[in-house]
Amino acid sequence: MDTIASLFSFITWPVSWVIVQFHTVYGAIFGPDTGWAWGLSIVSLVILIRICLIPLFVKQIKATRGMQTLQPEMKKIQERYKNDKQRQSEEMMKLYKETGTNPLSSCLPILAQSPFFFALYHVLNGIASGDTIGAVNQDLLESAQKAHIFGAPLASKFFSSESEVAALSASLTDVRVVTAIMIVLMSASQFFTQRQLMTKNVDTTVKTPFMQQQKMLMYVFPVMFAVFGVNFPVGVLVYWLTTNVWTMGQQMYVIRNNPTPGSKAQAAYLERLHKSVTEHGKTRSRGEKAIVKAIVAKGRDRNEAERKFINGLNKAGMAAQTDGNVVKNDAAVAAQSADGSTVTTAGQPKRQQPKRQSKSQRQAKPAGEAEPKTSLTKSDEPEDAKPAGKQDAKPAAGAKKPAQKSGGGGRSKAQSGQRKGPQRPKSPSKK
Repeated sequence: MDTIASLFSFITWPVSWVIVQFHTVYGAIFGPDTGWAWGLSIVSLVILIRICLIPLFVKQIKATRGMQTLQPEMKKIQERYKNDKQRQSEEMMKLYKETGTNPLSSCLPILAQSPFFFALYHVLNGIASGDTIGAVNQDLLESAQKAHIFGAPLASKFFSSESEVAALSASLTDVRVVTAIMIVLMSASQFFTQRQLMTKNVDTTVKTPFMQQQKMLMYVFPVMFAVFGVNFPVGVLVYWLTTNVWTMGQQMYVIRNNPTPGSKAQAAYLERLHKSVTEHGKTRSRGEKAIVKAIVAKGRDRNEAERKFINGLNKAGMAAQTDGNVVKNDAAVAAQSADGSTVTTAGQPKRQQPKRQSKSQRQAKPAGEAEPKTSLTKSDEPEDAKPAGKQDAKPAAGAKKPAQKSGGGGRSKAQSGQRKGPQRPKSPSKK
């Protein structure tokens, strides 16, 4: 065992012991010398490590949410010192120090599992070189050297020589094809994980150094995996591919169920939440209640998606409470009347706006429809047919016809070229 491995033997021993225990279980099922037994042992080691890192992942999410609460302050600093990048960086670091936030919190899971990666790397290197490390004894060493994953030995590398591969009973072509495919999948999964974080789960209204850092990592990490992956044994590639797939699935779960405020993922989540709440009439999980509670607590500081969600609940006759529950709002509930017209809480039918007709529809008259009578239309009804007491009284003979007052009830038709109504007297012409 070399000097570096001896320094980290306190990690190498537990990792090798866990692999041996899993190999005992899978060896009884698939055979002790098969690639399935050793490969599944490495996959199970990854799953166990990631389960142990879940509390750290939760801490990372909380730290990220703390960074998001500082977005308004960051935006103010950017606007205040937009022409002085150095002063802007100093004020950002001062804000981080005062609030106790760390912009590098997103790297915590990677940093935490790096010792386990280092230990597994040395265990597999020992298998390739024929050295026993940790809990791997001579019998397990010979069994691991016989194990092949899709034709590639567990301890072989992309740049392994033909003699080294032949000593492990494999061909160089199979080793390079398998390692190349695994390196591509490993880099692609890492890139997709960072990309969905940047495109779906980032508040696009504020640009901060944190976002620039994430964008840089989106391109740097896949390149790093591709460059260093050619020097990793096949067993380590299995480790990193498994942990990348786990991270990708974990990130997808967080983006879908606990998105960043102001992101595209939050708008999609609130649409689904609104549909679920209006269908069931309540919030059904603790996560939904926590998000509704946070939205209500923001008040006027809500973003566009959050305002749309609250307004949608009000239109549906519901109201979000400060504890995260959603109840029916009697002041906004609209019932349906028997004839289908919408009725408000006061019982008054909702006013229906008439349909707008075109000019041709307004001018066209249905056949058989009589022209409506007005007060100025002369009645064609005979005098005898009128009810008693309602016949027009004729003036007595010799009686003078009452003079009509100018501007009275009857309006004379205005002559062409003249204005309707009483005419203004013309002023006498000046000589």
